[in-house]
Amino acid sequence: MITDTASKRWLIVLGTVIMQMGLGTIYTWSLFNAHLVSKFGFELSSVSITFSITSFALAFATLFAGKLQDRFGLRRLTAASGILLGLGLILSSQASSLPMFYLLAGVVVGYADGTAYITSLSNLMKWFPKNKGLISGVSVGAYGTGSLIFKYINGGLIESAGVSNAFLYWGLIVMTMILIGSLLVREAPVAAPVKGNPKLAASGAELLPKDYTVKEMLRTKEAYLLFVIFFTACMSGLYLIGIVKDIGVQLAGMDVATAANAVAMIAIFNTAGRLILGALSDRVSRTKLISITLAVTAVAMFTLSYATLSYGLFFACVAAIAFCFGGNITVFPAIVSDFFGLKNHSKNYGIIYQGFGIGALSGSFIAAFLGGFKPTFNIIGLLCIVACILAVSLKPPVARAATAKGMSLKPSRNSA
Repeated sequence: MITDTASKRWLIVLGTVIMQMGLGTIYTWSLFNAHLVSKFGFELSSVSITFSITSFALAFATLFAGKLQDRFGLRRLTAASGILLGLGLILSSQASSLPMFYLLAGVVVGYADGTAYITSLSNLMKWFPKNKGLISGVSVGAYGTGSLIFKYINGGLIESAGVSNAFLYWGLIVMTMILIGSLLVREAPVAAPVKGNPKLAASGAELLPKDYTVKEMLRTKEAYLLFVIFFTACMSGLYLIGIVKDIGVQLAGMDVATAANAVAMIAIFNTAGRLILGALSDRVSRTKLISITLAVTAVAMFTLSYATLSYGLFFACVAAIAFCFGGNITVFPAIVSDFFGLKNHSKNYGIIYQGFGIGALSGSFIAAFLGGFKPTFNIIGLLCIVACILAVSLKPPVARAATAKGMSLKPSRNSA
């Protein structure tokens, strides 16, 4: 017989999944680029910046989402975020200038998306502390599934109603999804403080994970190393998402229709990476898993830069990068909780998550500075190698403190 508590937890999972699917629809932005160029005469490069602004605003919002949740509560905050996100898209249907798209589809939509994303994700992980990787995969996987499903919904809306009206219907649908999801979620109960081993505590180290505050986390070197690793992982995936059709056309010699299939491939493998690597991370070392994904990404980036791309090789590289990116986005929330605890997770992860926003902008800036895809692939590949080395050697601050004291601790398989 299913208990009331178990039933409630799975309703919260359902509500979070519905919300995350609505939030993930922002990854269909590339479908709108060419149509906005055709309708308004914008430059393609200028229109595509909108997605970078959205991603940056999304990451920036995570800095404040935890404090807003403390003040207003999860349900009211996610409902308000859904309304704001929907309004941003609905008002975009009336926009006719780039600054308006940057403000509405970029800043407003991104900020609302990031606020609901991180608070609902962190809350769900608190409900399932023993399966953080799996449950993170379910939540973040729903985000990826939303982008896959809405590739066809938004594509159909653009063709049948026109690009401007597509924003209107998209906004209404997403607002409804997030509002429904917000009605089903419940705030996780406050966990009891974790008590460390008294002998270790007296010597400056603790055996059990500690719930770090933001200030305490920022005093550790691990916070900054995790930021660098996360920034690199995000830049590789986000840069590819923004220009994948152009790579297919210019480097692999594909026609536009064939290259567009790469958008669906990214969504499929991105989602698969979130589900598979999220579940796997509960069974193996999370940091070592991240190091493997970074190594694979580096190989794929160098292949795109130096190899003569056939259709098969192009799609294999795209699939590999998307799979690893999806996995990294999923595993990192669990790593942050392994290192710094669950109590302040949304605030702590919000700091690390700034790597997402900076990574979203950095790939485009590097490409503009270096003048092309291939030099950018080389830089990202080199950064992935550096991040891979950092991830292999990274340990939680508790384990590091104990090691420094000459103590023998048995590290968690998920974090060491």
